[in-house]
Amino acid sequence: MTKPLVGIIMGSKSDLPIMSEAADMLEELGVPFEITIVSAHRTPERMFEYGTQAKERGLKVIIAGAGGAAHLPGMVASLTPLPVIGVPVKSSNSIDGWDSILSILQMPGGIPVATVALDGAKNAGILAAKMIGSFDEVISSNVQNYMDSLKKKVLDTAKELEKHSYKGKPIGF
Repeated sequence: MTKPLVGIIMGSKSDLPIMSEAADMLEELGVPFEITIVSAHRTPERMFEYGTQAKERGLKVIIAGAGGAAHLPGMVASLTPLPVIGVPVKSSNSIDGWDSILSILQMPGGIPVATVALDGAKNAGILAAKMIGSFDEVISSNVQNYMDSLKKKVLDTAKELEKHSYKGKPIGF
């Protein structure tokens, strides 16, 4: 089995339906990853161990998802020199997700966390793959192929739409 390059962590099992989208993207793009639960509030020792040992274990990027107060991404970022991508998760105890977004987004100077949209784990996976792709040509090629497939999908949809008309008027340019 290939050593993981990306670590996906989340505050609780309830975050898994969202965070699995990052895992799915990394799998599709051929990026080896690990996934686990690390709670900043309930298991601070585990969080400390994970953050301080991530680089020596061979990880290159960490994706951290959390809801509510969402301290996990920032706290892990304070423990590691690796880039951390924060995924704000709309949870049952959140204020429409804004508490999570702002907790991850508004980091103090010196402790950056790249932040994706609320429940945006898919984009976190793509961003992590792009980071890995900056030094791994195979991953870079996989990301490019994915981007090309998105472009093709849009162009195919536009072409199909343009075969029709809107209220008798041609569509397209």
